[in-house]
Amino acid sequence: MIIAVASGKGGTGKTTMATNLAWSAGEEVQLLDCDVEEPNCHIFLRPTVEETIPVSIVVPEVDKERCTGCGKCGEMCQFNAIAALKTEPLIFPELCHGCKGCILICPEQALTEGRREVGVLERGRSAQVGFVQGRLRIGEAMAPPLIRAVKRHIQNEQDTIIDAPPGTSCPAIEAVKGSDFVLLVTEPTPFGLNDLKLAVELVRQLGLDFGVLINRSDIGDDRVREYCRGENIEVLLEIPDDRRIAQEYSRGALIVEAICGLGEKFEGLWARLKEKKLKTAG
Repeated sequence: MIIAVASGKGGTGKTTMATNLAWSAGEEVQLLDCDVEEPNCHIFLRPTVEETIPVSIVVPEVDKERCTGCGKCGEMCQFNAIAALKTEPLIFPELCHGCKGCILICPEQALTEGRREVGVLERGRSAQVGFVQGRLRIGEAMAPPLIRAVKRHIQNEQDTIIDAPPGTSCPAIEAVKGSDFVLLVTEPTPFGLNDLKLAVELVRQLGLDFGVLINRSDIGDDRVREYCRGENIEVLLEIPDDRRIAQEYSRGALIVEAICGLGEKFEGLWARLKEKKLKTAG
């Protein structure tokens, strides 16, 4: 089972829910931190990092002696990573998505594969939780290649929890696609409702099964619950607005370990998610 924990906006408590859910599983699980621009699951799990792997993507390199300046590579590139000049192409590596299309289309075979490092991948463990995170290189604009590298370490024999980037842009799509279930974390505020609607449309477009977790459930109003009822979306858990949760979070502590009663809530949530997987498999 692959569960992605996602949200339409930042600051809803997505990482808190992902880390505490993984800790409460009561079995061997994986946690993948795919929020590679600002990974922070390690703050709460404190894993022992056993391996650090550089991650790079393919970028074209020009053989000036072969290039005739035909411009076909620039015409092909949809990301404006190549400016086709009359003499030779000008390459912007930071814009390249590594699709290799320009290399394949070059009639003179003047383009070859170079490499550009986009970040690092770190693997480790915290008790029963296998841990993988990506850390994007400072100044790097494209997160999806690193997210794909992190997801390649999913162990099929274990349940996996993915902490997805916030929002509904390309990094979030790359993180959640292929999941068995998406847990959308929101809060009962106008901003929370607006961004929840965007996230719901995203997972529906991807054809993914999903449910909602309402964090800080006793603030704001009932419009998030009314929206979920109207759209036939299951609210799987509500977490109250508790000062103690904020205090433990600020210390980098797992709230299921520090606050009585929360462990049972997350254990119950994990059990419900497992039941959903069994029903789907049946």
